[in-house]
Order: sequence, then structure tokens, then C-alpha cells
Amino acid sequence: MKGERATGFRMRRTLPPAAGPNRLRNLLHAAGGALSGARALKRFEGELKEYFGVRHVFPVSSGKTALFVILRALKALSPERSTVVIPAYTCFSVPSAVIKAGLDVKLCDMDRKTMDFDYNLLADAIGKDTLCVVPGNLFGIPSDVERVRRLCGPHGAFVVEDAAQAMGVRYKGRLVGTAGDAGFFSLARGKNITCGSGGVIVTDSDRVGKAVNGVYSTLPSPGAAETLKEFLMVVAMDVFINPSFYWLPSGLPFLKLGETRFYRDFPVERLSGMKAGLLRNWRTELEWSNRVRAENAEYFRRGLGLRDAYGRTPLLRLPVVLESAEARERVCSIAKGKGLGVSRMYPSPVNEIEEIKERFSGEEYPGAKTVAERLVTIPTHHLLKDGDRAAIRELFLKTASCPAHGQDAVRLNTPAKPAGQPRY
Repeated sequence: MKGERATGFRMRRTLPPAAGPNRLRNLLHAAGGALSGARALKRFEGELKEYFGVRHVFPVSSGKTALFVILRALKALSPERSTVVIPAYTCFSVPSAVIKAGLDVKLCDMDRKTMDFDYNLLADAIGKDTLCVVPGNLFGIPSDVERVRRLCGPHGAFVVEDAAQAMGVRYKGRLVGTAGDAGFFSLARGKNITCGSGGVIVTDSDRVGKAVNGVYSTLPSPGAAETLKEFLMVVAMDVFINPSFYWLPSGLPFLKLGETRFYRDFPVERLSGMKAGLLRNWRTELEWSNRVRAENAEYFRRGLGLRDAYGRTPLLRLPVVLESAEARERVCSIAKGKGLGVSRMYPSPVNEIEEIKERFSGEEYPGAKTVAERLVTIPTHHLLKDGDRAAIRELFLKTASCPAHGQDAVRLNTPAKPAGQPRY
């Protein structure tokens, strides 16, 4: 068949589900960072402190490393506590970090209309053994961290903001990630800004900052061979993330692109100077990237008649909960055939992760289960062209009007604006 290979590849424009700003323009800065890592990291840390308005910043090797370090630090401050409350539907890296830190995972179901905790249940999930609660800010949708803090206060539990997907997002005039006792971000592929992989811890608390530094000071820095490998991976990523070439890696099953995995163990290191160099212009690129995401999300909300749940929030992806798992499979199948980047997200609620499901025997989380089965995400990144946006819009309009899936499948099952939540 024309345009296809024997392996099944189809050489056509293919959108990645997520993408961050291109880093190739900063390769010289990356080389400089590799040669003078301490200087590049100091500059990066200073810029982060200024941007987020915090006193303590710690760049590390991944978002899950960031959460792991925070949890170890908080455990040192409250050694009698051992439970971490997380959303029942979240990135698998979150329970992975909790378990690696030697702590217990406690789940709270989610409200699929807000993509936040079900606050009718959260109060009962917090107790005297709770070390911290981790609100998720899923897709960049701000969690109600003030409400979490009010619930945690009487129990003396910490609040750790998972802002991995929300860097640069503002809620009630404040940057997401800075409203808790500590927050963390991801710099992985597809995030708001990226250097291939990496993470950042922020806190304005001297007490928490001192404890985090106690753990951070023991972390190794990547060696020369590892840094070179990371550099080559970033170059490859930035070449093949282009829609003109993404068909190649997306057609190689062994790469497992987009696959969500649970890690029982993972490297815990500092961020390399090379990656700090790659992020030389991160503030400008972050603001630009988030502006594009907000504009694309707004286009789809208006074009599909979706409820205005998030205003002009720069969503990492736009979530749409369909009326059935079958409708989700239909949308994803058609989108894959057209290379539109519409995709599923995490394949199951946390209690059904194969490696740890025995910890949650008999527990059920219907909100998280519904989202896991019916959620699709629409790409919002800068690689979308007008034709891509129009094709995605047409896909959803045609699928939603299909009699087999209900006339208003998309409109009726999109997250609704929570009562009292302001526009952003």
C-alpha cells in the first residue's frame, strides 16, 4: 500500500498526544551546562525562586523523584505518621513514589465533573496517621488546595501539591504548586516545559525546606556517560516529536510510547547541569506554551459546545468523559487512524494497578473507575495546526451525533464547572 511499510507503518502527519517546546535551539546552552553544571544549576534555581516566589528550590531527575524526596523529608519531620492520601485516579508515578518512600497509600475517590477529590469523602480519608494529602491538579486543572488545607489542619497533616501537569498555571491569582507546604513539577516529555526528564521541588517553608535539603544533599548527580545518553535522547525526542516524523516512533511497539507503567524502583538523582542548560529560556517558553494551550483548549470548548469548566486555563490536555467505554474506543480508534493525537490517559484507577492491587482488596472507587474507562484527551500543544484542530472537532461532532452513542455524548459527559469556582 502506498505510504506504508511491511511493518505496518503509515508515513503521514501524526500528532503526538502531548508535546513541550523544542529544545534543539538550546543545544549550545546544554553543552555549557554540561561543562559548568554548578553555574547552570544555580542560575536555574535562582530563576525558579524568583518566578514562584519561594525561598527553597531543588531540581531533581524526575517528578516522581521530587515527590519521593518530599515524602522522605516530611517523614523525618513526622516520624509517627505513615499514610499518604492521593486521588484514586492519578499518574502511576504518584503511588510509585509513595511506596518507594516506605509509606502507605490511601485513596480518595474523585469527582469526574471537576477532576478533583470528591470532597464529601476526603474528610473521612484524613486521620491521625496521615502524613500528607497530595491534590493532583490533573491536566493542569487547579485543585482546591485551600479546602485541602482546611481539612488537613486539625490533623496536623501536610499538603503536597502535585503540579507535575500544571507548571505556570494560576488559580485565584497564585501559581499552582505554591499553595501547599511543598509542591513539585515534572519536566518530562510532553509537559508544559521539558528537558526530556526532570523534576522540581518548591517550598516557601523554612522548616520543610531544611528537611528536604537534608535528603537532597545525599543525592548523587548524573555521571558523564548518563549525561551524554540523556543529551542524545533529548535530541532524538525533539526530532521525532515533529508531526512529520512522529509516525515512526509511534509505530514501534517496543518503544511503548504513551504506555503508563508502575515503577517499583527508579533512579533518585539531582538534575544534571546539561538539562539546566537546555532550560536556559524556560520562562519565556513556558508562558508561550501555556498561552497556546489555553487558546487551543478554548477552541475545542467552543467548537464542541463543551461546558465552560476551566475558563482559559492552559490545560496540558483537554479531558472529555464520554458516555461509555465503547464510545471512547470508537473515538480513539478513528483518531489513531487519522493521526490526530486524541488518546486515553491512565488505564485504571490506582487500586487496580496490577503490581499493588492487593493493597486495596475490596476497595472500590466508582468515580475514578468511570474516568479510567471513559476518558479521552484532546491535544492542546503548539504543534497543532488549524487543519488538525478542525479535524479533531469534526471527529467529536460526528461521533457524538452517532445514534449508537447518543446525540449528546460529548456535551452531557464533559466535566462541569464546580459550584462557586471562579473563571481563571
